[in-house]
Amino acid sequence: MSTARVPCGRPHTLVVDLGFGDAGKGATVDRLCRGGGVTAVVRFNGGAQAAHNVVTPDGRHHTFAQFGSGALHGVPTHLSRFTAVDPLALAAEADHLRALGLPAPYALLSVDRAAPLATPYHAAAGRLRELARGAARHGSCGMGVGETARYALAHPGDAPTAGDCASRPRLLRRLRLLRDRLADELGPLPAPPVEACAEAYAAFAGAVTLTGEGALRDLARRGPLVFEGAQGVLLDEWHGFHPYTTWSTTTFGNAETLLAEAGAAGEGLRLGVVRSYTTRHGPGPLVTEDPELAALLPEPHNGDGRWQGPFRSGHFDAVAHAYAVEVCGGVDALAVTHLDVPGRFPGLRICRGYGIDGELVEHLSAGPPGDLERQAALTARLLRAAPALWDTPGGDPRRWSEAIGSLLGAPVVLESFGPGRQDVRDLRSTGKSKYVSGKGSELSV
Repeated sequence: MSTARVPCGRPHTLVVDLGFGDAGKGATVDRLCRGGGVTAVVRFNGGAQAAHNVVTPDGRHHTFAQFGSGALHGVPTHLSRFTAVDPLALAAEADHLRALGLPAPYALLSVDRAAPLATPYHAAAGRLRELARGAARHGSCGMGVGETARYALAHPGDAPTAGDCASRPRLLRRLRLLRDRLADELGPLPAPPVEACAEAYAAFAGAVTLTGEGALRDLARRGPLVFEGAQGVLLDEWHGFHPYTTWSTTTFGNAETLLAEAGAAGEGLRLGVVRSYTTRHGPGPLVTEDPELAALLPEPHNGDGRWQGPFRSGHFDAVAHAYAVEVCGGVDALAVTHLDVPGRFPGLRICRGYGIDGELVEHLSAGPPGDLERQAALTARLLRAAPALWDTPGGDPRRWSEAIGSLLGAPVVLESFGPGRQDVRDLRSTGKSKYVSGKGSELSV
């Protein structure tokens, strides 16, 4: 990516999903990394539960979880201290990348020593908690990322980190303590022996580059960075619809903290990603849900999961996505994906208002972080909501793109029309990036 093509002259790009996840961050990051010029992709939240799909023109497909979605272009990945690192899942992902023709995936990977370690003990504990909730389950990927965050908050001095993988005695001590504490609380954990995990983790430490303070500053000085977020803003730990949320900050916050620490505060373009229709996995509010959409729009790369629950589809929810923009403090630009869908499903619509308890609601206000009682009350209201105000742009994808840009208040700079890399268009290279505001004015980028 050439810095000359970045709006506002900002050399770095921060990518977040303005929905519940699965909007197309993988294809977006892959497109940003095309053509060279990107120094590294930086992961700044979540962990191995991420599932960012990239399909090459020759049909190769990879679901990126911990490696950055620019890896098939040879772009290095840096896992920051805000990322839960799972070396076992990482090894499986590296094997698949090798099978696709990337000869040495670990040579592209650096990991902050302070990054928390996600283990089979975390995963087993998280699954046991979810099973105990029964019909009141929150939704989980079953990978232990939330449990990793929970344990690190409860035991900050004992929580294992990526750096511990280079010290077998310390790693064994921390893994045993972790296993025993969780087993005392929840009962026996279906997980491998500590010694087997330690052996695999030692191999991980020998294969990747473990870094400390200053690594990101060095990367930023070398050239543009792409910060790749996981999950979506509507699942944010503080601003999502509690309790159907993640133990992770899914806004731009962590990425901007990392940029500031690298001496590049304010130098990141805030890019929000949305589909032309709104989706989510598992339980929780989806006001515009339409079972007919799920039947008409099969998902080749997103399916129902034992832990995540069913994959659900609805019409474009402008109220919820505008709330996500507000939660983020605004976005500079948008990537709109799945723009081939309006032409294939002419009945697709945009919801601009809800009916809740006899009231028309066109705007959801963001609250202060940390007020989970407020967020739970908001969730309860949304579970009673129904679409009440619609727009129908028709089947023209350009009208959809302009409508979404106008409703969310930012120019559309990337558009995608299918799952393949060749289906993604960068409008900045064509000079066609623009949106029409509610006042009729036009902004070009």
